[in-house]
Amino acid sequence: MWGKVLQKVRDKRSRVHCITNYVTANDCANALLSLGASPIMADYSGEAEEITAACSALCINMGTINADRAEAMIRSGMRANKLGLPVILDPVGVGGSEMRKRTAKRLLENVRFAVIRGNISEIKTLALGVGGAGIDADLKDKITEDNLKEALGFLQSFSQKTGAVIMATGETDYIVGEGRACAVKNGSAKMSLITGGGCMLSALTAAFAASHGDMLEAASAAAVFWGICGERAADRMKDSDGSGSFRAYLIDAVGTVSELDTDKMAKTQLYDLKEGARCI
Repeated sequence: MWGKVLQKVRDKRSRVHCITNYVTANDCANALLSLGASPIMADYSGEAEEITAACSALCINMGTINADRAEAMIRSGMRANKLGLPVILDPVGVGGSEMRKRTAKRLLENVRFAVIRGNISEIKTLALGVGGAGIDADLKDKITEDNLKEALGFLQSFSQKTGAVIMATGETDYIVGEGRACAVKNGSAKMSLITGGGCMLSALTAAFAASHGDMLEAASAAAVFWGICGERAADRMKDSDGSGSFRAYLIDAVGTVSELDTDKMAKTQLYDLKEGARCI
């Protein structure tokens, strides 16, 4: 199932517009290139809307926000909506400042998102308008077996409110839409050695969304694929390797993990939320 989605992504070779942060823009671009997609990084409000119109998907990342970039995000998001293009939101550090919260509020009011991806603390701040200070998930927000039903219910409510598939990523990724959810347990702890892992996943998710019409399946396939890339990169690490090597191995894996690998190595659990988070 997941491998077929990956094959569609590689066959389509979508052009993806990323209005992303300057910390990880290069990594996002190289990850998309490794996947076979075509990245464009344009964040000036005077041209961003026009650039979006020439693409198949838009990824909005709030990591390094300023007034002009916020305007570019809103204009581009609205143009993408008019053209029927999927828009991905990555609310990096949304709770870090009042400006970020205001910008996120404007984005949600003006742009229809296909997928919203962040850690669980970012998602909670985005949904509730309070909390959060940095870019890392707060331990008190962690989704566990004990609070899973409640957490999936919360994520589904936010999905219904926004019309977007919600990706709460972490040790286990939870992708939630209307009546359905997918838990993805692929990945490696070494992915925390580098900055930008989540940013790259958001950019890749845009390419998956551009190629596959079911947004929950597209987002879940992206999470599975990215997690397997992390596992493959970790397997290549030697004692003499550090975080720089892992970063290179990770981007290498985006280009070499196959459709068959994706199906064979996937660690997923599907839930029917219409019946109280019943496993299917």
